[in-house]
Amino acid sequence: FDEIHSDELRRRALAVWHEALEMGGWSVDDLARIPFTLLAEDVDITLPAHVSAVCRLCIAMEAVLEQAYGDRYGIDHDTLVAGALLADVGKLLEFREKGGKFEWASMYQYLRHPFTGVGLCFKHGIPEAVMHVVATHSWEGDKFKRQPEAIIFHHADFTDFDLTKSR
Repeated sequence: FDEIHSDELRRRALAVWHEALEMGGWSVDDLARIPFTLLAEDVDITLPAHVSAVCRLCIAMEAVLEQAYGDRYGIDHDTLVAGALLADVGKLLEFREKGGKFEWASMYQYLRHPFTGVGLCFKHGIPEAVMHVVATHSWEGDKFKRQPEAIIFHHADFTDFDLTKSR
């Protein structure tokens, strides 16, 4: 979160995570156990580890693109980082723990995490450009024109997901 240069955006992004934890019935300590996906078997990567790794991939991709092309793509660092940190926050409403096992919560029958994530972001005044990253990062956004930050995040996210799934 310290990679977000805007104090206000950082504060709002943290507030989104705080509310998602509360709404999902999770504690901060629970984050060390929640897998980042239920779509693969035997996932040993936690949600925070995935969020951190993908965010760092985004920052690295941004640096390489800027070094190679300068400001050609107009990547906004705070939009990219905040979007990366918020894209999966809705999973705290999508997952639940029952009998020591993680499973889909009832929310998953109706709304996946890109939708609930945008709802939480909207409530906390997260900028539209950041909500775009959250909304379009998964297959739900495949029919939408992704902005540069969303393109970067989408590919970083699926790199981590696809590698995990292929194990």
